[in-house]
Amino acid sequence: MARETNTFLAIAASQVFTCRWNLKMSPARNHHRNNGKREKPLIFVVDDEPMLLELASVILQPLGYALKTFRDPDSAVQSFAAADPHPALIITDYAMHTMNGMDLITECRRLKPHQKIILVSGTVSQDVYRHSLTKPDLFLAKPYHPKQLVDAIETVLSR
Repeated sequence: MARETNTFLAIAASQVFTCRWNLKMSPARNHHRNNGKREKPLIFVVDDEPMLLELASVILQPLGYALKTFRDPDSAVQSFAAADPHPALIITDYAMHTMNGMDLITECRRLKPHQKIILVSGTVSQDVYRHSLTKPDLFLAKPYHPKQLVDAIETVLSR
């Protein structure tokens, strides 16, 4: 397996991140078969900050993950409802303009109760869902290192 070093500069939500990471470039886990070919797992990423969606793409697409990104959580829920098959994972921000991440989780789990979901936030902690009936599979605080995101995804998808 090849080892690749990536460096990039991300400016999002008035913060500047310079990231450098080393990742073993291994094929992403495969979840579906179609005509004998393995398909890459599909991940929905929902965040109203375009730069953070781009950041997720820069981190995850080279690892083989298929992504569908959404700036609008309502559009993400509509797309999720119509998806066939559903994504292997949803990664959602908490603080968005029209709907927060917990509302998105509730809507998606209403449609598919066992949907795997990671909640990310730079404005709230895990306490935001402590008393909620619906909880994400994992919480990731912003800012995070690319490897933390990849490790979180692999952890949730392996469950």
